[in-house]
Amino acid sequence: MICEISFPPKWIDASVLEKSIEDGGNPHGIDVYEVIFRFPAGCKIMVDSAVRLLSLCNQLNLSTRRVRIDFEEGEAGTMGYLNRMGFFDHLAQEVEVSPSRPSFSGAEVYAGTNSALVEIAGISPNSRDDNLPTRLTEAMMGSCANRRDAIDLVNSCWTIFAELIDNIFSHSSTQLDGYAALQVYPRGGTVKVAVSDSGLGIMETLRPSLKTEFPALKDLSDIDLLVEIFRQGISRHGTDRGCGLKGSAEKAMKYAGELDVRLPNIRVLLTPGIEGYKPNIAHCYENLPLIWGTHICFAFKLDKSAKSD
Repeated sequence: MICEISFPPKWIDASVLEKSIEDGGNPHGIDVYEVIFRFPAGCKIMVDSAVRLLSLCNQLNLSTRRVRIDFEEGEAGTMGYLNRMGFFDHLAQEVEVSPSRPSFSGAEVYAGTNSALVEIAGISPNSRDDNLPTRLTEAMMGSCANRRDAIDLVNSCWTIFAELIDNIFSHSSTQLDGYAALQVYPRGGTVKVAVSDSGLGIMETLRPSLKTEFPALKDLSDIDLLVEIFRQGISRHGTDRGCGLKGSAEKAMKYAGELDVRLPNIRVLLTPGIEGYKPNIAHCYENLPLIWGTHICFAFKLDKSAKSD
């Protein structure tokens, strides 16, 4: 069976990416032997979707499926942006690209020349980049300098990036690299930071310990358990060590940010309420097409004027 995923001719954020995948079927389905991703003219992809798609393509390739990506506009369109981001530097060589792969890496040629961009960085235990949280934070600092709470926000973000990246090294248990990237969107007044891995996922590492560490939670559904992770900071290591999501969510709330967490079959999107971040709005999605691992995106306003509490 061929699974064909066609994106619409507009901006592709994580929500549009998820709907497109769902409309196309389950690319990890047991009867699927080929997956085609189609980018039409007029389609533009955002950093959170690009990083998530990169992980998915490499997962499908590892599971011996034929993977093809068709760019209708070639390098004049989405393909050119992905090349600048370093997408093809990390894409498995077996994945077919139409009309053809770029002849050179835009990320290598122009790396570091755009302060509003941190190109896709691979996160691997074999080649750890200890400076990655700092590079992400410095880009955040430059983009959010007009916020009255900029210094506090940037300090909190360094903690978020360092912990989430460290979690990939410590807990993902995967043959595939994780990825991180940042992009500023001046017209939308937003900066997005995406961190993605193809590992076991939070639920798979957490559930074996629930019976002894958190017996009251052992029968919860995945979506309810994820909400409890946000609330309580539960961890497979017990109450003394959190998984990082609770602290990350608290920091996102404090600075009126948006937090998107995608696990293998579920997703929770936390967005600021009308009155700042109180009450918070949680959009929960279950029974999604399988994507291995944990995929997290933070989005912050560039010019949030209100001070944090």
